[in-house]
Amino acid sequence: MSTFSSLGNHNPNKSYEVPQPPSDSVSSLSFSPKANHLVATSWDNQVRCWEVVQSGTNVSATPKAFISHDQPVLCSTWKDDGTTVFSGGCDKQVKMWPLLSGGQPITVAMHDAPIKEMAWIPEMNVLVTGSWDKTLRYWDTRQPNPVHTQLLPERCYALTARHPLMVVGTADRNLIVFNLQNPQTEFKRIMSPLKYQTRCVEAFPDKQGFLVGSIEGRVGVHHLDDSQQSKNFTFKCHREGTEIYSVNSLNFHPVHGTFATAGSDGAFNFWDKDSKQRLKAMSRCPQPIPCSTFNSDGSIFAYTSCYDWSKGAENHNPATAKTYIFLHSPQESEVKAKPRVGSTGRR
Repeated sequence: MSTFSSLGNHNPNKSYEVPQPPSDSVSSLSFSPKANHLVATSWDNQVRCWEVVQSGTNVSATPKAFISHDQPVLCSTWKDDGTTVFSGGCDKQVKMWPLLSGGQPITVAMHDAPIKEMAWIPEMNVLVTGSWDKTLRYWDTRQPNPVHTQLLPERCYALTARHPLMVVGTADRNLIVFNLQNPQTEFKRIMSPLKYQTRCVEAFPDKQGFLVGSIEGRVGVHHLDDSQQSKNFTFKCHREGTEIYSVNSLNFHPVHGTFATAGSDGAFNFWDKDSKQRLKAMSRCPQPIPCSTFNSDGSIFAYTSCYDWSKGAENHNPATAKTYIFLHSPQESEVKAKPRVGSTGRR
């Protein structure tokens, strides 16, 4: 097993270190769509929020509030107005937390197994939850029962939604595409172009396709239109020599349309899918990066460095393990696509 090149330096990219991080591994990060409020869910059963302040390229964060679940929390999302946070996990329930008003969380959704993924769909005013009980459930949070339950072929591992496109990655490498204008019918079912277990999916900003990442250190770029299939490709990343690491997170930049990958090798990289090039490779942290996200204008990239369970529960001791959340202010050269020499704009 190779060693991490940056072993001994927990912050090799000199990112801002968020104070009072969780006491166990972070499972999701999500920024408010309306303000620089960052929420983290974690394996210590907590949902925490920080208020992030920006001054040029300098950032700082202050703990704002937190709530607890009965078991580890696996996922989170914000309502589009930035007032409310949803969180779900191993206690099989979704809590709705009116964060900005200071209200108490209430349970608004339930599954028969842990809830792995969720997304708020503002165009439909519903919350979609994906579970290891092999269902998707759509919730009007004012009602106790789901407005629709969609059976999946296997456990939900990943989900991305940009109305009307939603893509769900399940066990056995299934990728199920939904047109949310007709959510009760599968639009298309695809076998992942990658050979191993799906870890993350992310819809293109133009909703014409999606990215998929897997445990094999590879990303697939997939277009939905049959006439665009020649543009599909896969590429290797988060590898060092013969060591192959999982791609844990995929995030499109909200302005430039480039994207970030984060992996179990402790690195995050910025890419341009259209020119098929890596824009920037960042230094590797000594621990994996299980999740990451951009804020609403792409000026802050949040990522966490902590244990990611890839070596099993028996190799994890929360009492001695360290969890970090970092904020990185990307330079424009890191996230803006470079002009292609001699190109007319078509590849």
